[in-house]
Amino acid sequence: MALKIKSWGTLTGVWVPHDTRDQIVDFVRRWSEKTEIGAGRFIQWLDVTASKFYGGRERYGSVNEYNGWVPRDFWLEDWEKREIVAFHLKNPLEVYRRLTFMMLDPNIVAVSTASVWRVLSRAGLLRKWNGKPSKKGTGFGQPPQSHQHWHIDVSYLNVCATFYYLCSILDGYSTRLNEPERGVQSRPAKA
Repeated sequence: MALKIKSWGTLTGVWVPHDTRDQIVDFVRRWSEKTEIGAGRFIQWLDVTASKFYGGRERYGSVNEYNGWVPRDFWLEDWEKREIVAFHLKNPLEVYRRLTFMMLDPNIVAVSTASVWRVLSRAGLLRKWNGKPSKKGTGFGQPPQSHQHWHIDVSYLNVCATFYYLCSILDGYSTRLNEPERGVQSRPAKA
C-alpha cells in the first residue's frame, strides 16, 4: 500500500493523469469500506483537496478533457470539405442547395444544405462579386452637374376621403422638385 501511494507522487497543485486519479478513487473507496473510516479522512491523509477528489470521482473512467473540441461523428471531415469545394468549382452556376442534391447521385458526399453553405461560405465561394465593399451607410454621392441623377417617388394623399396620387421627381444635383405640368420649380429646402 505504501509503495502504491509513493508511486502516485505529489497530488496537490499538479496535473494528475486520469489513470492515477482513478487509482486514488479506487484506493479510497476500498479502504474506506474495509476499515469503516470515512472517505474524508483518507482524503486528508493523502493530502488531496476534497473538491479535486470528488470531481475526479464524478469523472471516474473518463479521460481528462479540458474544454477542448471533442470531434463528433457528424462533423465534416477535411476530404468531404475538399470534395464540396471541388464540385462547386466544376459547377459554378449552380446554387448551393442544388449542389447538395447533385452530389448525392454520383455518391460524392451526403451532407445537409446547411453544411454545403457553411463550407462554401468559409471558402469565399458564395459571394458572386468578390470586389468592392458595400457603400451602404456612406451617404449620397451628389452628381457633378444637373440632369444626371433623378429621384422619383410616388405616394398618395387622402384628402376628405378622396385619394390623390403624387409623383415627385427630384434632381439629385440641385435638389429641386420638378413640376413639369406647371412648368415651375420649387425652391430647394435650406439645410
